[in-house]
Amino acid sequence: MLKPNRDVGLVGHGAYVPRYRLAGEEIARVWRGKDAGWPVKQKAVAGIDEDTATMSIEAARNAMWRAAIDPKELKALWVGSESHPYAVKPTSTIVAEFLGASPETLAADWEFGGKAGTEALQACIALVGSGMADYAMCIGMDAAQGRPGDALEYTTAAGGAAVIVGPAEESVAIIEGSISYVTHSMDIWRRPGARYYSNALRSTGSEAYNDHVKAAASQLLSELGRSAADYQHVIFHQPDNKVPRRAAEALGFSYDQYAAGFLVEDIGSTHAGSVLLSLSAVLDVATAGERILVVSFGAGAGSDAFSLVVTDRIYAPRLAAPCVSDYVKRRRDIDYATYARFQGKFYSN
Repeated sequence: MLKPNRDVGLVGHGAYVPRYRLAGEEIARVWRGKDAGWPVKQKAVAGIDEDTATMSIEAARNAMWRAAIDPKELKALWVGSESHPYAVKPTSTIVAEFLGASPETLAADWEFGGKAGTEALQACIALVGSGMADYAMCIGMDAAQGRPGDALEYTTAAGGAAVIVGPAEESVAIIEGSISYVTHSMDIWRRPGARYYSNALRSTGSEAYNDHVKAAASQLLSELGRSAADYQHVIFHQPDNKVPRRAAEALGFSYDQYAAGFLVEDIGSTHAGSVLLSLSAVLDVATAGERILVVSFGAGAGSDAFSLVVTDRIYAPRLAAPCVSDYVKRRRDIDYATYARFQGKFYSN
């Protein structure tokens, strides 16, 4: 189990989800016929003027409002994503500049599929936990895309969240410990220059997910001496609405324990933004003393698992920024043609 020498926690959190929604029924109408099924009701779609950088700025601002700290106190700002807008130029420096955290801060972009955001969170915990910094921000954000007509097009979505790690005594939730579990797996990948994902077999993605998520969660629970019954909330990476449910049930968790952060039905899979966005949603409603288990997953493959306990500081900052539910509720439905234009589906830049 990973645990820093200095107790740390989350001093701020903030989310962002774009307003546009594309219904699964609309994708099915275009590619498979209106009588075909679809895996989620709808997904969030980035607007024509939105990308991972602009959405990260929105989430980061919300986190800063809740943390109520000077941006200059941020000594690291790391952005995890599968969809950085530039191949050569970090998203993190753009966000740091807009926040006013530059120039004296660490800044870098992270990649590890759906767990890029939690990989950055592990680094924030290490940095603050070592005493090298008092505050560090990590962001998990994506504007992911699936190949037109492919199964992933129904779920790949836009959105994510930012969290700020700081001293435990200032935190809304204290991090009790974490685990990282990785292997070499040929489940899903995307080569440089390729726009869409590839996979060896359709089943390999869910197999890798189950293996890594269950292993990371089980190992962390074992080392903490806890069971599923000790947690009021559990969050799993949500590639669709079926795989995380099965993982939860296999590990002994009930629907009530994962309901507060289960967002995939309403906004789709935000990939690197998935678990941090769900964590922000849970922190919007959690009460002091409740425990939260967070388990991410990234193709390639790996999982990070975290155990957090909510403090009595959770209540005051809530109204300082919009809640996740505010972003989920605001919506503007679009058709497939508008979505294709926003995403540049049928022309190259």
